[in-house]
Amino acid sequence: MKPFTPLQQPTLFFQPLILLFLLLCAASAAEAQAVKPPQPTKQDASLGGPRKKIGKMLGADISFLPQLEARSVKFSDKGQPKDAIQILKDHGFNYVRLRLFNNPAADSGYSPKKGFCDLPHTLQMAARTKKAGLKLLLDFHYSDTWADPQKQFKPEAWKELHGAQLAQTLHDYTRDVLLALKAQGTPPDMVQVGNEINHGLLWPDGDVHSADSVAKLDNLAMLLKASVAAVRETAPKSIVMLHIALGGQNEQSRYWLDNMFARGVTCDVIGQSYYPKWHRTLPELQQNLTDLAARYPQDIVVVEYSERKREVNDIAFTLPNGKGKGTFIWEPLNTWEQIFDKQGQANELLPVYDEISEKYKLN
Repeated sequence: MKPFTPLQQPTLFFQPLILLFLLLCAASAAEAQAVKPPQPTKQDASLGGPRKKIGKMLGADISFLPQLEARSVKFSDKGQPKDAIQILKDHGFNYVRLRLFNNPAADSGYSPKKGFCDLPHTLQMAARTKKAGLKLLLDFHYSDTWADPQKQFKPEAWKELHGAQLAQTLHDYTRDVLLALKAQGTPPDMVQVGNEINHGLLWPDGDVHSADSVAKLDNLAMLLKASVAAVRETAPKSIVMLHIALGGQNEQSRYWLDNMFARGVTCDVIGQSYYPKWHRTLPELQQNLTDLAARYPQDIVVVEYSERKREVNDIAFTLPNGKGKGTFIWEPLNTWEQIFDKQGQANELLPVYDEISEKYKLN
């Protein structure tokens, strides 16, 4: 082999380094020239799209109102007769929540023969709510009677439906209700796809409280995705809420939400019920909601409560990063710690909401 000359030795030594340098330059140039994908908008898979702008809510479920009026109850504030919805508005409320049953007039339904809280009654109440200038939260119970963690009975008309057929029926029913509200010019501002559904809905198909609950998580997710899809398609501006009754129970809340989001269920707001008898202490409520606000992209609402009015609202409106959007008191016209007496006269609890509205700048 011919010996290296002084000139050849450095050239051969640096050749691998030069080659590596050229390769790195080429890769950098190619990366610079590549078409970059568009930057993602502020969204998350569990939201189903860009985050909706959600304002503060001071709401009340007053679905009993037509039944009270049918019994000739008249409402008044400081001795002045007024429509109950107007009285609520005068004291800072800006949202009304209405529950809807499939066929409440059935013999085994919520309101046998009379049909309170059916679609015609809900349409009338939605019109009154919007005329008064308040927003509307529609609460689908997906049952002929009360739906809550202890009972989620299928509507009688759906008893023999299962699987994809049940999911399609759920989708179509949700769509048709929303189209009826839209047709009269009162689309809901927010929609609950089920009421207190931490144990599932449309039992036994969507029952996640039974012994085989893990296997049925997929069923529940399928049903929820069908109802959420109907809202997104029919009322795309409406806020979608998932409502669970686990106000002070963080581990259970996270388990349920993680499983639904992992299976592709989306929502804009997480709703919680809080009753001290069932949902632990106020510090546990605060700890749970604070954790959920940090853990998930959704905003948080206490969508059912009655007692500890000031304290619950203080927690709900002061979650980190503005994620706490407010509350809905359960049936304040006549139930539990109601803000009217049995004759419909406003009592000393009603001015509490003037304080809350002013404190959290809802006006």
